[in-house]
Amino acid sequence: MRAVVLALTVALVASQQINLVPEFALDKTYVYKYEAMLLGGLPQEGLARAGIKVSSKVHLSAVTETTFLMKLMDPLLHEYAGIWPKDPFVPATKLTSALAAQLQIPIKFEYANGVVGKVFAPAGVSPTVLNLHRGILNILQLNLKKTQNIYELQEAGAQGVCRTHYVISEDPKANHIIVTKSKDLSHCQERIMKDVGLAYTEKCAECTERVKSLIETASYNYIMKPAAAGVLIAEATVEEVHQFSPFNEIHGAAQMEAKQTLAFVEIEKTPVVPIKADYLARGSLQYEFATELLQTPIQLIKISDAPAQIIEVLKHLVANNVAMVHDDAPLKFVQLVQLLRAATLENIEAIWAQFKDKPVYRRWLLDALPAVGTPVIVKFIKEKFLAGELTTPEFIQALVVALQMVTADLDTIQLTASLAMHEKIATIPALREVVMLGYGSMIAKHCVAVPTCPAELLRPIHEIAAEAISKNDIPEITLALKVLGNAGHPASLKPIMKLLPGLRTAATSLPLRVQVDAILALRNIAKKEPKLVQPVALQLVLDRALHPEVRMVACIVLFEAKPSVALVSSLAGALKTETNMHVASFAYSHIKSLTRITAPDMAAVAGAANVAIKLMSRKLDRLSFRFSRALQLDFYHTPLMIGAAGSAYMINDAATILPRAVVAKARAYLAGAAADVLEIGVRTEGIQEALLQSPAADESVDRVTKVKRTLRALANWKAFPTNQPLASAYVKLLGQEVAYLNIDKTVIEEAIPIATGPKPRELLKAALKALQEGIAFQYAKPLLAAEVRRILPTAVGVPMELSFYTAAVAAASVNVKATITPPLPEEIETMTLEQLKKTDVQFQAEARPSVALQTFAVMGVNTALIQAAVMARGKIRTIAPGKVAARADILKGNYKVEALPVELPEHIAAVSFETLAVVRNIEDPTSERTVPLVPELSLQNFQTSYAGASSSEIPDETPVRAAAPFHKTLCLAVPYIEIKGCIEVHSHNAAFIRNAPLFYIIGQHSARAAVSRAEGPAVERLELEVQVGPRAAERLLKQISLIDEETPEGKAFLLKLREILETEDKNVHISSESSSSSRIISSSSSSMSSSRMTETATIMEPFRKFHKDRYLAAHGASKARSSGSAASSFEALQKQAKFLGNGIPPVFAVIARAVRVDHKLLGYQLAAYFDKPTARVQLVISSIAENDNLKICADGALLSKHKVTAKVAWGPECQQYAVTAKAEAGVLGEFPAARLELEWERLPVIVTTYAKKLSKHIPMAALQAGFRLERATNSEKEIELTAALPTQRSLNVIARIPEMTLSRMAIPLPVAVPINPDGTLSIHIDEDILSWIQKHIKEE
Repeated sequence: MRAVVLALTVALVASQQINLVPEFALDKTYVYKYEAMLLGGLPQEGLARAGIKVSSKVHLSAVTETTFLMKLMDPLLHEYAGIWPKDPFVPATKLTSALAAQLQIPIKFEYANGVVGKVFAPAGVSPTVLNLHRGILNILQLNLKKTQNIYELQEAGAQGVCRTHYVISEDPKANHIIVTKSKDLSHCQERIMKDVGLAYTEKCAECTERVKSLIETASYNYIMKPAAAGVLIAEATVEEVHQFSPFNEIHGAAQMEAKQTLAFVEIEKTPVVPIKADYLARGSLQYEFATELLQTPIQLIKISDAPAQIIEVLKHLVANNVAMVHDDAPLKFVQLVQLLRAATLENIEAIWAQFKDKPVYRRWLLDALPAVGTPVIVKFIKEKFLAGELTTPEFIQALVVALQMVTADLDTIQLTASLAMHEKIATIPALREVVMLGYGSMIAKHCVAVPTCPAELLRPIHEIAAEAISKNDIPEITLALKVLGNAGHPASLKPIMKLLPGLRTAATSLPLRVQVDAILALRNIAKKEPKLVQPVALQLVLDRALHPEVRMVACIVLFEAKPSVALVSSLAGALKTETNMHVASFAYSHIKSLTRITAPDMAAVAGAANVAIKLMSRKLDRLSFRFSRALQLDFYHTPLMIGAAGSAYMINDAATILPRAVVAKARAYLAGAAADVLEIGVRTEGIQEALLQSPAADESVDRVTKVKRTLRALANWKAFPTNQPLASAYVKLLGQEVAYLNIDKTVIEEAIPIATGPKPRELLKAALKALQEGIAFQYAKPLLAAEVRRILPTAVGVPMELSFYTAAVAAASVNVKATITPPLPEEIETMTLEQLKKTDVQFQAEARPSVALQTFAVMGVNTALIQAAVMARGKIRTIAPGKVAARADILKGNYKVEALPVELPEHIAAVSFETLAVVRNIEDPTSERTVPLVPELSLQNFQTSYAGASSSEIPDETPVRAAAPFHKTLCLAVPYIEIKGCIEVHSHNAAFIRNAPLFYIIGQHSARAAVSRAEGPAVERLELEVQVGPRAAERLLKQISLIDEETPEGKAFLLKLREILETEDKNVHISSESSSSSRIISSSSSSMSSSRMTETATIMEPFRKFHKDRYLAAHGASKARSSGSAASSFEALQKQAKFLGNGIPPVFAVIARAVRVDHKLLGYQLAAYFDKPTARVQLVISSIAENDNLKICADGALLSKHKVTAKVAWGPECQQYAVTAKAEAGVLGEFPAARLELEWERLPVIVTTYAKKLSKHIPMAALQAGFRLERATNSEKEIELTAALPTQRSLNVIARIPEMTLSRMAIPLPVAVPINPDGTLSIHIDEDILSWIQKHIKEE
């Protein structure tokens, strides 16, 4: 180490003799050769890449000591889309010619001590061209120190102010000074980038600590020669890499690689002369964004006349998405959005005026305009609504989408604020709520883009809140809190704290729902400033004077603020003496569920929870579900950097019947980012308080009386207070509340006349009339489902983009017609039940719904002049035509549904995914080149440039054989109906390079599904017919009969069947012996779990029957006697009448069949019989095909009030397989119980095979579920399940299966089971429930 220090010291002393400032003398012009290349793709050779190359001569000339001119001479642009490195770059001749004049305009820049200052250029130089110059100037940016040769600093460059490491050394032999500069672009004080669609996501720093999805670095190498007054840059090379993978980069990643070389050629005497134009200040060295935000990376459009192009695309979409959606409709819709982004407000006004009265065009425009996401659109939507040209539903739909898509700058925020305060908006409360919530979301988006966003933006909301508090305007306070919650600005903490109970005495008088909303408003603030929120939330949780619901909601906020171990331990210690069991149960379950969390951003909280749970009482774990609970589940896969989490909170109250509040939330993780995707919350506070004020809250009365009083209180809703919501609900998307609803007495009073008044009857009449006349309509709905973009400048001066787009279009054409005989009366409400019974209704409907969806993931160059990128493109298209006819003859009890043949497309579903390298330029749009990322070659010499690949993965000089594309077609014909379905699958990937997820994905994959008519007679229609009543027997197409074993024919049939079954048993026995060795091996692997089974059986109480009077028997019968008597009585019923159809007609019949042109009977029929004297039901399903005796027979009987037996048999004449089920109520010991038994004589081989495989996993699963296992010699053909109720809120379970008995005692139940110890029910269910409710409501 000392030697290194000494060497560095010597080098430092030597370097002090040379001035390291790059020299450009005043009377000289320095000529350099410049070449820059930017390529995107996978680092492995032999795969496709896309990119561009710029080459030219650079002339540098000094005007003054600190001002210089730079001119590009003979610039050439090349483009690339091909197999690297085999294919060459292609000159972009037309693009070079179009830009030549701009490229050769000299630019002026300040340069002192190796640092680039201001940049000047004429107005004729576009930002895109000027950025190319900045790419060269970025090479000249050198912060060289005389006193140090190894140092680090934050250096300004084209991409921002980033961490830069310098190493300066000298080569005395060559008389060179070598400077190496490396930049870590992932650690910047100020990073130049633009994000779109990421405002509501959170950066998961913990997710990227060990693995990263985006890595950016740059390396600069300079060779300098000493000159008279400084040094001459003889050669400079730059290598920059941007590496991205949606998964861990260890598994492979796509990369953008930039290379620059600047080599000194000569010194000329001819100076660079500026053009005759004003040189305007154009910023500094930092990259200047141009039209990248308006330009989508998936297509390049030359916009010459935006209005005309918009109309052309709009007409194409309307014309080609009528009966069926067009393949490229999603791409066309994105094109429409892109063109609208380039249009002015006047252009859009003119287009709207032309098409607003054409419904189809109007719908397409109203779907496209909000997705544009420019301030112009928000202004347009506002003006059109205030002018009365948009309906309220149209305005809400357009505004909600537009506010989520628009760039949140100060002008747009002010525009939204003025809209929220407009008097027309104020007259519609629901509309005002939507606009106000959107205003809060706009502030949140702006503060993400500008972290130093001023608190002044929230002043209107703070003023509204203060005024509402002074007037005690509860709805206005609630709205203000929700807006502040959406904004999530730390400056709102003080106004919110004024409404928090316990912290301000004035807040205690506010309604409970306001206190809860105030606490929930802290959640988004906690994401930015957790240290500010944590002590407030903890104080609320520990304040026992507060309402339990307030404390539990504060607990939710506390853990979302990610508290430290100390805070969680303090909470756990305080809960040891907690008197409110709901708060204790909620906090304990919350902490316990957090101990299992695996998401990296919650790792610290999970560790704190594991410590805290040890400090808490385990008795809390045994509380039933009637106490408040919190549950959190998650899954996170670190290698793929993907995960999902779900949270559910149920807040109860000791005195309530319904939960006070239920909240459910879903969270997602991907590529180092996290987002709260969806959250739904429901509160029933008003109903709870109304019930608490009623006699139903009396705890001294029995359960039945409580239920009666509760129903009576709900029926008397008119007595509820007017100013208090009975229930409320809210919905959050991506952490932002988008809608909420309060249901109060006023809403109910307004809804009842609407539901029962004349308007619904008029609507019903109009609908029925339209149905009889026939309805035909077409509808299309487009959607830009996702637009996520990150735009980054590169060293070359060209922007690269990572983006993800998803667009979909759904279309449907529907034809419906109904025929009603006799016609309905004019006044429908006068129609009697007898008239309805005589009505014959015929209904025909044909629909052709179709959906087209396209998804794009892009990494590459995206400018208005040229695009060069690697792209993953996915397509989904489905068409599901259908034609149905239905008829209901109510008088005859006949109901029929028919599926009629329709014209099918070639493919009803098609899915494709492909990865491509594509390049295109604006001057030559027809020359777009697209190359598959993975070429379909049978053999290719493959050498990797991937730094992370090991020698074991890729042998040197060994030809790598690419796997042949997988192609398979699978067809299946459905018997009887003569329909054939085929699935065609094609796949070709790059897994031959590396066994990693990314390489399995890239390539080409497709699947197509087709349905067509199979060979054989055509099917006219499919029928499903139901006949109810005495005519059921007439509708049966084939006489049903069951074979009698006592007849000669029956004996012969059974003998033949027995021979077949014996042969089958022999085959099964042989196959089981051949696999005995594998069973021995598997048995040894399960010995560990088997060793945990108890060898000695526990003595269990026998199951006893109830007496006829439903009281317990003094002496219970044994299991054998009870089951034996049940079997004997059921068998006696079967002997009396094996087939009920011989003596009684069926109750109903169901026939499902295919009607073919050859009139051959194909299908199945079901007949149901009921013998009332014996309480016996029999169902027989049989084939209607000739010579097919396959049947399914289900036979059941209610043998007593406590016992039911059923038998299911199937096979030829229902003789091949059979299962008997017996269910019985009784007692186990002294507790009411129920028992279910399943017995079988014979089962299909596939059932027994899978049952044996499943049984191997039962011991481990049972032990994990808390069951006790015992070895037992139970019957091999019987399963018995017994459940007993020691109390109304606990359950004992005993299960006897072959070879083992499972049991678990005192399982807590979430609700009480209304069964008394003597077996009677607490509620009389044998009465008509409606009359029971009405009778008890009128009592007392």
